[in-house]
Amino acid sequence: MKKQRFLSIFLVVFLLAGLLAVPAAAAEEDAASFSYPTVAAKSALLVDGDTGQVLLNQNAHEQLYPASITKCMTVLLVLQAVDRGDISLDQTVTASQTAINLLTADSSSAGIKVGEQLTVEQLLYCVMVQSANEACYILAEVVSGSVDAFVDEMNAEAERLGCENTHFVNPCGLHDPEHYTTAWDVYLVTKEAMQYSMFMTLASTKTYTLPATNLSEERTFHTTNYLIDRWRATEYVYPYAKGIKTGHTSDAGYCLVSCAEKGGRSLISVVLGAEAVSENGRTDVKSFSETRRLFEWGFSSFDRATILNHADLVEQVPVTLSRRANYVSIHPAEDVEVLLPSNLTAEDLKQDIQLDADSVAAPVAEGQKLGTITVTDSDGNVYASVDLLAANEVPASRVLTILHKLQVFFSNPLMKILAAVIVVLALVLLIRRLRRRPSRYRGGQSYLTRRRNHRYHGRRRR
Repeated sequence: MKKQRFLSIFLVVFLLAGLLAVPAAAAEEDAASFSYPTVAAKSALLVDGDTGQVLLNQNAHEQLYPASITKCMTVLLVLQAVDRGDISLDQTVTASQTAINLLTADSSSAGIKVGEQLTVEQLLYCVMVQSANEACYILAEVVSGSVDAFVDEMNAEAERLGCENTHFVNPCGLHDPEHYTTAWDVYLVTKEAMQYSMFMTLASTKTYTLPATNLSEERTFHTTNYLIDRWRATEYVYPYAKGIKTGHTSDAGYCLVSCAEKGGRSLISVVLGAEAVSENGRTDVKSFSETRRLFEWGFSSFDRATILNHADLVEQVPVTLSRRANYVSIHPAEDVEVLLPSNLTAEDLKQDIQLDADSVAAPVAEGQKLGTITVTDSDGNVYASVDLLAANEVPASRVLTILHKLQVFFSNPLMKILAAVIVVLALVLLIRRLRRRPSRYRGGQSYLTRRRNHRYHGRRRR
């Protein structure tokens, strides 16, 4: 009976262990199931628009040709000039012969003629909606006086923004072997341009009607961005897309920088060097389909999570030279919220605390930096690196401070040598002084001898 009872208990425990192991195995499988998509393009980048967190990086620093995505930089410089007051959006501009002569036969164009008058704002719509190259040349002359001077400003601005692998030759993106950039640099330029509300208005415009001018009738332009408009193609429209700019040449392939907003989140995507693939009588322009796929993946595969809280006391640092406290608590300098892959939670991350020193000497000021906390996942991906600050002040003890200063002073090797020299000099002076003291003997006789030899003769009588 005892053996049967033991076997029954053993079987129950075994079955329960098996049942408990299933969720654990499933959890491990879920943790390993998260994967990053491979984009059908030479380079791709997906960034959280709110925090700048990179969600996907596929050759984002590879030098490639940007084609008309170049026009994001051109529009940025024009809007900066407007912001400075150098020009105005309603300023009338006359198209010059030199600007129109730069237009090549294969360039995208708004049909602007020499001597035609348009406002700066109208030219900007021609650039961003119709992707008109001659409008870029005209605006370059307005802002900088010449196209060459404007290109110099483009390169200077790229350097200022931290674009380390970018060089511009023209303001429109016409192919040139020395005209190149990277997905990361495109992101930097676009992020800066997005600070201007006018840029986003231009970038998200689906259809623009250019009023009649002194030389042309009214013209209507439709955006080249298939993500936001069905006029050219219907299968790519993504309801959450907000622009931004397309580009295409035979050397650059199909390029697209875009942004999307959904559920209080925003994403910025860059795709360079994609192809147009034809199959079964249908052509798939990968710059659009892959960007849409990136957005769908980015919105569905990540969740917001607070991984650091400003109010949390994460460590205690020993304090010296104070009688008030032996330690001070430290906390993150700020709250940190990031996007985590759907298979991770904040509890899955590792916090690595690096103190500036093993201890800190009082006085300690509230908010004083005492270390750094870095948050990573099991693969070593860094999600945050934040300063650690003292939660309160700790006053110093005057007596302990003085003693410490004396200790430091005399611990100096030079001070030790000086002290040794002083001791030696003192000994020398003492020895010399002892040698110079008067003898206790006078006339060769001691005081006692003189005392014994002295006879009392009594009182003299007269």
